[in-house]
Amino acid sequence: MADLETPAATPDAGRRLRLPMPGRGIVVAMPYVWLLAFFLLPFVIILKISFAEAIIGQPPYTPLLEWVDDLALTITVNLGNYAYLLDDPLYIHAYLNSAELAAVSTIVSLLLGYPLAYAIARSDQKIRPLLLLLIVLPFWTSFLIRVYAWIGLLQSNGLINNALMWAGVISEPLPLINNNFAVVIGIVYSYLPFMVLPLYATLEKMDLSLLEAAADLGCRPVKAFFAITLPLSMPGVIAGAMLVFIPAMGEFVIPDLLGGPDTVMIGRVLWNEFFQNRDWPVASAVAIAMLLLLVVPIMIFQNVQARGAGRG
Repeated sequence: MADLETPAATPDAGRRLRLPMPGRGIVVAMPYVWLLAFFLLPFVIILKISFAEAIIGQPPYTPLLEWVDDLALTITVNLGNYAYLLDDPLYIHAYLNSAELAAVSTIVSLLLGYPLAYAIARSDQKIRPLLLLLIVLPFWTSFLIRVYAWIGLLQSNGLINNALMWAGVISEPLPLINNNFAVVIGIVYSYLPFMVLPLYATLEKMDLSLLEAAADLGCRPVKAFFAITLPLSMPGVIAGAMLVFIPAMGEFVIPDLLGGPDTVMIGRVLWNEFFQNRDWPVASAVAIAMLLLLVVPIMIFQNVQARGAGRG
């Protein structure tokens, strides 16, 4: 009786037997559906309004597409809203001031967040969850209440000025509120966790044997930090900087509550155009311009980073 030989298993056999899961396509498609519904469609609507003209009516702008005698479809595109942004110095000043305050807030957040994230990453594993909980604890309260609390701290008869006057450091209250300084303080306080968490995730995964090898070779801790730790943590630095800079660029609540009349940021300009001037097309053009100013540099940076990784 001849022996029956079983065919040898090949590497491709498992792949042939692996059947696609029914819900895999749905799971993969969900992020794209989310982006389509909550980013692309609102962007298209705002883009369409930016090419319209402001009118007194409901909605307060002209239609982009319109049928004439039910026979011909006319497309009316108005580029005057974008030209108006370049003609009026208010919008250019708002963009530059927003970028300046967002950049300063990002740098201050990095200077404060990096040592904090480093300390958490090097702390005992038993207390790390507690330290991370303290970082995200302010999010358990309302964002508006936390910003209002800074008004009580920074105003002329607030806690900080009263404490300094009681200690004899100052003789009269310092102007700590209704200026750019208060706006930077509010932004740093509100968005500091967005800087700390990416930095912690990067520093916590770093191989400490590299620092030990550098110490064995006689490298000083400061030099080892700038030669090893800081370069390896750059992904966390970049991620944290983007998470702080992008929302700070379009911030409205903090400049409105803590800023003064000279604190002109693009978020306040958008609110004034939408709700006070009722000029939705110009406000939409401002929003599209701000989005392009944020997205284009990020895309260029990602392409440069991808090319550098490919060469490496």
